[in-house]
Amino acid sequence: MSVTKDIEALLPHRKPFLFVDEIISADGNGSISEHTFTEDEFFFKGHFPEYPVVPGVILVETMAQAGGAALSYQKVFDEGSLFFLGTVDKVKFRHQVRPGDKVRLEIRNLRVSKKMIKQAGIAFVGDEIAAEAEWMCLVGSAQ
Repeated sequence: MSVTKDIEALLPHRKPFLFVDEIISADGNGSISEHTFTEDEFFFKGHFPEYPVVPGVILVETMAQAGGAALSYQKVFDEGSLFFLGTVDKVKFRHQVRPGDKVRLEIRNLRVSKKMIKQAGIAFVGDEIAAEAEWMCLVGSAQ
């Protein structure tokens, strides 16, 4: 059971660069979200076209989007706030993500303030860890 599938109301990202389908759960400690990478994703045409694999940087972006969307859902920040990726640390890629794979994103909030978010995430395909990382985003606005 998801808490929301209306991700466009939570993030400024749009297709083809929106990588969260739904938020399953969210609280002050973190969140669980999902995204299915379809064969129509724009990067599959050029990223190993004979053996399409989700690029690692897209997996990190997917985790960061999931973490930001969950905080937006909880109304932690002012409406219209934007999250700008500032650092990425401790990244590990452990399992390939292929077309058709559903990725479960388990995000932990390490530190959240009005100006900064520090989170850690693990991306799973089934029970396999596909990727893990920590990141920091600066919180700003479009003005």
